[in-house]
Amino acid sequence: MIAVADTYYEATAEPGEQHPALAGRRTADVCIIGGGFTGLGAALALREKGFVTILLEKSRIASGASGRNGGQIHTGLRRDQVYLERKFGRSDAWKLWEIGQAAIAKIDDNLARYGIEADRRHGMIYADHRARIVRDTHHYVEHLKAHYAYDKAEKLERRGVRALIGSSDYHGGMVDHGGGHLHPLKYARGLARAAVSLGAELFENTRVTRIEPGTKARVVTENGEVEADFVIVAGDSLMQGLVTEADARILPIVSTIGVTAPLGERLKDYLTTEMAVADSRFVVNYFRPTPDGRLLFGGGESYSSTSVPDPGRLVRTALKTVFPGLRDTPFDHAWSGIVGITPTRLPLVRRLHPNILLAAGYSGQGVALAPFAGSVLAEAVSGTLERFDVLEKLPVPPFPGGTALRHPLMMLAMLWYALRDRL
Repeated sequence: MIAVADTYYEATAEPGEQHPALAGRRTADVCIIGGGFTGLGAALALREKGFVTILLEKSRIASGASGRNGGQIHTGLRRDQVYLERKFGRSDAWKLWEIGQAAIAKIDDNLARYGIEADRRHGMIYADHRARIVRDTHHYVEHLKAHYAYDKAEKLERRGVRALIGSSDYHGGMVDHGGGHLHPLKYARGLARAAVSLGAELFENTRVTRIEPGTKARVVTENGEVEADFVIVAGDSLMQGLVTEADARILPIVSTIGVTAPLGERLKDYLTTEMAVADSRFVVNYFRPTPDGRLLFGGGESYSSTSVPDPGRLVRTALKTVFPGLRDTPFDHAWSGIVGITPTRLPLVRRLHPNILLAAGYSGQGVALAPFAGSVLAEAVSGTLERFDVLEKLPVPPFPGGTALRHPLMMLAMLWYALRDRL
């Protein structure tokens, strides 16, 4: 279990409702394992369709990556459309693009329909830290417009990016007005409240010990069990040992975030926009302003399945590369969170058994994709398989070396990419 640290999100969100632990035997149409974005998105969509739904969370709702991430809303999947076209052809790439667009639209629909206030802001800047990358980024803007009729992306030259970001680290890039950011914990708790208001039952501090397949699947916990027609497995990288197929394909890594004290007018020296930023490094730096005038900065990764003891140190190393003037600015909050990545950086969506479905492994892009994947699993439960079938075809092979060697091999690979970022 991850200890909930003093995150900025916890400090600025209304307290989450407490839910009991499961005790005894229950039945449901669908049992969901995991109380993060995927599970909450599934629970809400299932209740909208009238299914009797029970959700089991081993800690607190949104205590994992869903309530601790950078809050950035990206257009599409972790891999861009050029890659997807090359790997899967134009037709399937188009279907994946539509899924990505629908995922963002679903955020705004949920916010409006259920009255969720989550500090939603529009716009994402992709900043290139090497001049040689800018040309490819600009070609991608043209590609999106020509092949997807997407007019929300615009090119940034050196002068343009530095007018938005007060850093000599960036040489150009693009603005995607279709992306954006929000307060992830407020959003997750809003989804939970909405699901409960429609009749979903949520149980916290309820660790699932095994899943027994069958015509009626049986989900066994430490103090009870749920018998269900369908099971949705939505625990991402925090469910090690529960599903072998997921263990082999999802690597947990620790991402670290720091939030400064309020900067006042100084903030405009570093950001002149409300948009979020992600840069072109393989080990990505990402940052954005908060509504109360702070800088939220994420950077540095640890290849571990546990939180790091001094997240502020990792963040500060990245921060001073981008904003040297903030090297000594104190963090009021610094924390880490476990993110699940896959070898291909594509989400893992699978039918493990005829009535057991899995979605996980969003590789740092789960704010939009994870809740929507939950709704796609709800569609599959109800017999609508079009989007599920598209996502299930995405290749996600096991990491080389299996669960025993994936961490050391990945560490070597990431050290190489981190070195390449500096060249």
